[in-house]
Amino acid sequence: MKLILLGPPGAGKGTQAEILSKDLAIPTISTGNILRAAVKAGTPIGRKAKAFMDAGKLVPDAVIIGIIRERLEEADCTNGFILDGVPRTIAQAEALEEAGVLFDAVISLEVSDEAIVKRMDGRRVCTHCGTPFHVETKPPKAEGVCDACGGALIERDDDKPETVRARLTVYHEETEPLKHFYEKRGKLRTVPGDLGTIEETTKAIERALEAAH
Repeated sequence: MKLILLGPPGAGKGTQAEILSKDLAIPTISTGNILRAAVKAGTPIGRKAKAFMDAGKLVPDAVIIGIIRERLEEADCTNGFILDGVPRTIAQAEALEEAGVLFDAVISLEVSDEAIVKRMDGRRVCTHCGTPFHVETKPPKAEGVCDACGGALIERDDDKPETVRARLTVYHEETEPLKHFYEKRGKLRTVPGDLGTIEETTKAIERALEAAH
């Protein structure tokens, strides 16, 4: 099974990718992770990416796609994979097609902007060990204190409403058009991402994947 997970920041793509990866026994390919791995490994395309990163420039699509192709050739991708964080734009999606990277289904997690803002505004993270909490869905036993290590909990700048709204604007302008792109190819499956629990969303994704066959 070859999948793409789409959705706005905070929709739960990372959480669902982790669950699906275990259930389907296929790896999740996160752009950031494979980019760092390629740079660390010093592969030819990793060195290209490093040159752009060292210069403070965005890594071009051609290099990103090259790194993805390199990763997909590894043995653990034989039975499929989940792409999380790429493609972000129509240009990247077209480049993947031209590179021969095709998909069985594209799952779009649908969550309203207001629900995303509320969800992310409630996030808290431990400054010491990084354990995540949420003021409503996973509150700490003592307000502002990490259950795991007693460290202080903070709200990251990335999770503040004004930052989240800015990220959502970018998503709607650059990434959301991918829904139409993959719908035309008969691959798009939309799933509500605010069904109440993580498990309910996972079940909805699994139903969508069954219908895709």
